[in-house]
Amino acid sequence: MNYTHKGRIDAIYIDPPFNTGAKDWKYNNNYVDVNDQWRHSKWLSMMSKRLQLAKSLLKRDGVLICAIDDNEFHHLGCLLEDIFNGWEMHCVTIVHNPRGIQGSNFSYTHEYAYFVFRKGLKVIGARRIKAEDIDWRSLRDNGGESLRTDARNCFYPIIVEDEKVVGFGDVLKNDEHPLKQTVKKGNSFYVYPIDKQAIERKWRYARQSVESIQHLLRVKKTAKGYEIEIGKDFGTVRTVWQDSRYDSNENGTKLVHALVPDSTFDFPKSVFNTYDCIAPILYERKNALVLDYFAGSGTTGHAVLMLNKEDGDSGKRKFILCTNSENKIAEEVCYPRINKVIKGHKDYPDITGIPANLKYFKTDFVDAKPTDRNKKKLVDKSTEMLCLKEDCFDEVEKGSDFKIFKNSNNKYIGIIYDDDGIESFKKEAKKMKKKFVVYVFSLDESAREEEFEDMSDMVQLKPIPAVILNVYKRIFK
Repeated sequence: MNYTHKGRIDAIYIDPPFNTGAKDWKYNNNYVDVNDQWRHSKWLSMMSKRLQLAKSLLKRDGVLICAIDDNEFHHLGCLLEDIFNGWEMHCVTIVHNPRGIQGSNFSYTHEYAYFVFRKGLKVIGARRIKAEDIDWRSLRDNGGESLRTDARNCFYPIIVEDEKVVGFGDVLKNDEHPLKQTVKKGNSFYVYPIDKQAIERKWRYARQSVESIQHLLRVKKTAKGYEIEIGKDFGTVRTVWQDSRYDSNENGTKLVHALVPDSTFDFPKSVFNTYDCIAPILYERKNALVLDYFAGSGTTGHAVLMLNKEDGDSGKRKFILCTNSENKIAEEVCYPRINKVIKGHKDYPDITGIPANLKYFKTDFVDAKPTDRNKKKLVDKSTEMLCLKEDCFDEVEKGSDFKIFKNSNNKYIGIIYDDDGIESFKKEAKKMKKKFVVYVFSLDESAREEEFEDMSDMVQLKPIPAVILNVYKRIFK
């Protein structure tokens, strides 16, 4: 991914093994024997290597989120401060197990989520507040400096029809005084900021700005007319989260077992836990790319799809989930779960049945010693990686030594696997009359530029495997 996605990820969410100390590795919670004197340093070494690689994948305004519990909470904080030196780091406490896990002295009900991003950036947006939790108050001002005379532009009628705000009248002239707080005109009601003592006060918003908050207003019927109230359905993200939706048993374990009945995955996150971690970052990023490289049961992918569902056609966020084959997690839990989220489940209609595409890749090791044979082998196995980098998966032409792919945005790439494929590719490309990114097999770092002089305005050339191997050299120098 440091080749395919360097600097392209909007958010990384990871829920790594918590290192609780069991002797066997059960993915997602245990790592090193509790009696191992190097228990913490081994875990930190494992995390450090992965965080170093992940850091370069983030966009300039990208955010890393890392879940953890008390076993490694303090050690992880020090590690993050070291790797992300000079970045902002915040920690959220999440009550994920209201029943508690019994310890020697305390019953643990919570875990943590670290949020890490570059200083000086506003990247954490507002949290959304459920309708039943909105704090409503009168739009009419009160207290000091709340009179009509304190702000002329804040005295105007709010027009109500069918107990809904439908518009706003003009600011009244200084010598105009409504006879009462609510005045009926035809099928409409004109509501003024006049209190119960008939004192003319002002609205909290001036006439020139009130339309921007119309969606936050509601109408409350009274004995003498209507009151106008304002309630914000958003607020600043808090540092302690406590809600039944974060229950890892109800919205984690039970959910995964319902979507993948034969799975035996331990300790999945509540999907709403992960959703609320990434949502404030991604609400306004409709085309965001999210990575989870400890994907486990696929909760992060599920949360991204839920965000897209809320946005309808405008939600085009993508996710990349990486997980190992420990206990066949990828093929028996993660992939089937996301597949079921896409297809739908009758017991979870609100958070499944989300149209999407899903691609499944397997990785393997290739000998990177720079021999000619190894270079050719790497090129032969790099097709999917190059398609992933360029986001082009639709194969439109195939020859014995080349392939051509495109995407829905009319972008084209060519992959030439051998010298013999150059002329065949050129012949087809000229017929198509498109611009191409072309990956050309080469044993050195040239891209056979001399072979493409007759179509230099059509192609952007890149030598393979040199462009891939150079990344490995930089990372593993």
